[in-house]
Order: sequence, then structure tokens, then C-alpha cells
Amino acid sequence: MEPRITQENFHTIWYSILIKATDKYDTPPEVIHVSNSTISTLGNFSASTGKGKSKKTFNVCAIVASALTGSKVLNYEANFPEGKRKVLYFDTEQSSYHCHKVLERINKLAGFPADQDCDLIEFVMLREYSPLDRCQIIELALSERPDVGLVIIDGLRDLLFDINSSTEAAEVIGLLMKWTSRYNLHIHTVLHLNKADDNVRGHIGTELNHKAETILQISKNESDGNVSEVHATLIRDREFPPFAFTINDEGLPELAEGIDLRPKKTKRNFDYEMLGEELHRQALDMAFEDAPVPVGYNALLERLGAGYASIGYDRARNVHVNVLKFLVANDIVQKIDKGYVYNREFSYSPRVCR
Repeated sequence: MEPRITQENFHTIWYSILIKATDKYDTPPEVIHVSNSTISTLGNFSASTGKGKSKKTFNVCAIVASALTGSKVLNYEANFPEGKRKVLYFDTEQSSYHCHKVLERINKLAGFPADQDCDLIEFVMLREYSPLDRCQIIELALSERPDVGLVIIDGLRDLLFDINSSTEAAEVIGLLMKWTSRYNLHIHTVLHLNKADDNVRGHIGTELNHKAETILQISKNESDGNVSEVHATLIRDREFPPFAFTINDEGLPELAEGIDLRPKKTKRNFDYEMLGEELHRQALDMAFEDAPVPVGYNALLERLGAGYASIGYDRARNVHVNVLKFLVANDIVQKIDKGYVYNREFSYSPRVCR
């Protein structure tokens, strides 16, 4: 790849990124609140996460309706500055019909006429485009719309080809940071949780956890499947009390009262899918470095613990037992007599064994 930063343009870039003590910066506008807690500021990004059918998109509709009207919708209260009142909504998953249903829901929540377009919102379907095209469309749209203050990307995963690619994940999160900073806006994304636990999916989920201003988790209430709960699993400001909503007869989200909302307990199951081939190889190269052939069971568990801890996944022995089952099931580690050997030529097409 040819370098994008050359000697010719380096000095221009350098002076644009240099921070000086004499510089003056305004405090980023706080644009979305829940119960006096700031969840969104201009120049940052956040996310709604949840498993399938948890009503993530209904939650996002409430956020958008509040941004459009400046009024309270569910527990969201938005206040965007003049000149940054417009919303761009990008949907990467749904058909035109279902995208239109979401737009109808937003208009109803905002009190807008159902049969009229509002200049404050543009809803875009990106389903038929490739990840690269989607990113470019978003980039070009933002560059032409200085009045946009809120961007929704419903389907962050679809900006990547490979959810297990750490390189792609870093690049996409880099785009979110660039867009929010360059165009002075807030981006709210939607990302699925793993079915087996409450971890966000793939490397993109890991990067999102590291860089997002706020991550909201939407989940079904354990006692009533018709009720969805909203918790802040990550927030830079003080944590807000969780709240719940249900869907009324008009198909709109409304607050659900008298629901027992308990703090979410984060599960730390080992997320094999999230790691991907590259990280597995790094951990295993260390685990089997200078190892006898074959390696005994107990010795291998200790080595796996050290190997995976070296890439940031420090887990207890019982987790290493499951890791070894997974590695054997996928022919990554092979059992020979009373020990184990590392198949360095393995082909990674994971079959999870829990």
C-alpha cells in the first residue's frame, strides 16, 4: 500500500493535529440525557446492543424522536444546538418496506404527519451495498450536510467484511472517530450481542467497548417477555437508573411502570467467535513455545492460561478446560496418546464446543 501521509502533506497534517497550551476549546455540547446523566455529546459515538428481538430498533426510534423534537421520549431528553438539528439514519440490514416502517414509527413518536417528509431527517437503506460502499456513502453524505447533529448506523457489523478481523474493526472504529470529530456530530450505532452470553460480537464489539462514550444494553425482562429493559453497561458520565418499555397497541414504545429492574451481571464466557484465527494463533504460539511433544493435560491447561492471558483473555482454569475442548473439536490441537500437540497448519472454520 502506498502511504497516504507523504512528505509533501505531512506538515499540513502536523499543524492540524498539534495541541498547544495556548489553544482554546469549547466544551463539547451534551446532546442526549437520561435522568440527568449525559449519554451523548457531539464529537463522540455510542451504541445500543442487545440480542435478537430485544427491541433495539424501538429504543433507537425513541432516541431519534427525542432528537427531532427536543422533547422527552421514553426517558431520553435531547437538546441539539441550532444548526445541528438534522438526523441521518442508515439501515444496513432491512428491506425498503421495513425501513419505511421504522421511519413511520419515528414520525409517530415525534408527532409528525405520517404522509409528509420532514426536512430534519433522512432515512437511508444500505442493504444492497458492500461494506466499502456503505462506508463511502456515509462519508460523502456527512461531507455535504453540515447541519447533521445525529447519525444512526443500524447495523455496525455490516460496515465490515469479516467480523473476526481485528484490522477491519480498528479501521471502522477509526472511521467513527474521524466522522464524529471532523463533522462535529454524534453517531449512535446498533450491534448484536452474542447468543451465548452478553458480550458484543466480534473484534468490532471489543473496539466499541474501548472507545464508545456510552453503551446501552436492551434486553427482555426475565419475568415478562413483552417488556424490554435499558441498562447502561458502559458510560463515561454517572450511571442512570435502568428503565423499561413495552410496545403499545399503536406499535410504539412506551414506558413500563412497576417493573423489577436488577443490575445486569456481565458474563465473562470465553468468546471463541470474537477472537478469530489471528488471536488464537498468537495465544497458541506462546502456549506451545518450547513445549515438550506431546504436552500433558495439566501442563497444557497452564500453558493455555498463559497464552490466552498474553492476548488479554485471562480466565480461570475451568475456562481453559473448555478452550481445550474447543481446540480439539476444531483439530487445532490434536490428542496423541496421553498428551496433546499443536496442529500449526489448522484450517480455521470454528465449531464451538461448550
